[in-house]
Amino acid sequence: MTAEHDVQGIGITELAERFGTPMFVYDGEALRRQYQGLRERLHPAVDMFFSLKANPNLSICAVLHSYGACAEVSSLTELITARRAGVAPRDIIFLGPGKSRDELAACLREQVYAVVVESFGELELLDEVAAEHGVVAPVALRVNPEFAVKGGGLTMGGKPRQFGIDEAQLFAAADLGVRLPNIRLMGVHAYLGTRILSEEVIAENTTRILDLAERLAERHGFPLEMVDIGGGLGVAYFEGETDLDPALVAERVNPVVEAFRTRHPDTRVIMELGRYLTAPSGVYVVGVRYVKESMGQRFAVADGGTNHHMAAVGTGSFVKRNYPMVLLNRVTEPAAAEWQVTGPLCTPNDTIGKNVPLPAVRPGDLIGVLRSGAYGPTASPVHFLSHGYPAEVLVHEGRAYLIRHRDDPEDLLSHQPMHEDLTTPAQLVPAASTSNGHTSNGRIRVS
Repeated sequence: MTAEHDVQGIGITELAERFGTPMFVYDGEALRRQYQGLRERLHPAVDMFFSLKANPNLSICAVLHSYGACAEVSSLTELITARRAGVAPRDIIFLGPGKSRDELAACLREQVYAVVVESFGELELLDEVAAEHGVVAPVALRVNPEFAVKGGGLTMGGKPRQFGIDEAQLFAAADLGVRLPNIRLMGVHAYLGTRILSEEVIAENTTRILDLAERLAERHGFPLEMVDIGGGLGVAYFEGETDLDPALVAERVNPVVEAFRTRHPDTRVIMELGRYLTAPSGVYVVGVRYVKESMGQRFAVADGGTNHHMAAVGTGSFVKRNYPMVLLNRVTEPAAAEWQVTGPLCTPNDTIGKNVPLPAVRPGDLIGVLRSGAYGPTASPVHFLSHGYPAEVLVHEGRAYLIRHRDDPEDLLSHQPMHEDLTTPAQLVPAASTSNGHTSNGRIRVS
């Protein structure tokens, strides 16, 4: 028997036969290791919040919550997801630069721990909505700091951003917690970057954010009940990158948190983790439909591509290298050539791997894009060419669960009402001609 990739002892061929391809497969044991590996070392005063934007699947959220994760959400659906996964309101924060009135109202109804406010306009709207509901809204101010710490894939501070309120504007504001009687300032949030692979940068971010939070709370005279130090912890995708060492992260961050807690023993410290928790657990599995050669290059044409995994090609990002890719059903065969791994879309951009070293690929083979547990289908144009969402599967404690059904044509068409009068044959009305040979609607008349 040819050796193949397995998830908790379940072979990839069995999963493909049972659930079809393309599909995302998540390893629940990898989720546990990633969460607990940091949780067991990190200062106990730091609460770990799962950022649902990385992977908003209900079952993924539920499993991480069962290990102890709280939830950071950025939409009404994500809020509902977290609640259905069993996350208590006191363990949910809601952030995002463009919250709607309905979303703010939902935060108040659900009594989430904090609404992270990102503009003065949002602060005023939240005050208005809170007054309508007869409550006082708990508010954490998101700061766009004047400083930036380098070392991440995307720097979030020190630049004009739609996220947060500029540090200078917050310090210049007067009576912020007094003139809006239906809000209660209680915390500070800052997020300085993403895909950070340096333990020292994480510690420096933490130090600066905690200092900023202390100064801002003192300036506006509110009790510092919580500080969200962001996170942005990355995972290694590419050659030359190394995964963070959770022990070293804790060694660098814990003394900073301990010193802060000495000054603020009752303040809740929050760290957001999305990609870090879920990326290593996932593999995107595609089935090879055809192989071909074109002008000296080998192509493996698969049943899934960028429509499900846009992050793998880095569109709109600095990332332009391949995610790690392997032939899943024959893992022991050595690479024999370089392959272009492409999907079913009618665009040359539908290439999820360029010059990928693989064994001789055949139709029916299964290719896997590894480390794909974050920013997969929900961060991709899944409706392009009307292919829809792929199946998502979670292997948990040795059992495989379908945690999202694959879209079929009826799923996609069910959201498109068909109006009877649109099917009536159109009555073609001849256009009136003019003396210059053109019709009155501007089109050339053909004699």
